[in-house]
Amino acid sequence: MGIVKISDLMHENLRIASQAMSRSINAQAEHWLKLGMLAELYPQFTQQELAQMLIRVELENGSDLRQLIQSPLKTPQGEVQ
Repeated sequence: MGIVKISDLMHENLRIASQAMSRSINAQAEHWLKLGMLAELYPQFTQQELAQMLIRVELENGSDLRQLIQSPLKTPQGEVQ
């Protein structure tokens, strides 16, 4: 675990979103980080498809970056690489 410095405005955005989504601030930040990472790796997918990928990856083996890159991801339409 480490410490990440963010702006006061981003912290406030995290606080608001975490309350709305019933997550801790740290869990909300991690969620946004995972979605952002996937969006950069797979820009052709929508946020909904990326969220579905996160769920599948978590069910299969956890969201380890090495797993995301080394194995094909599955969308509702099939596998992608």
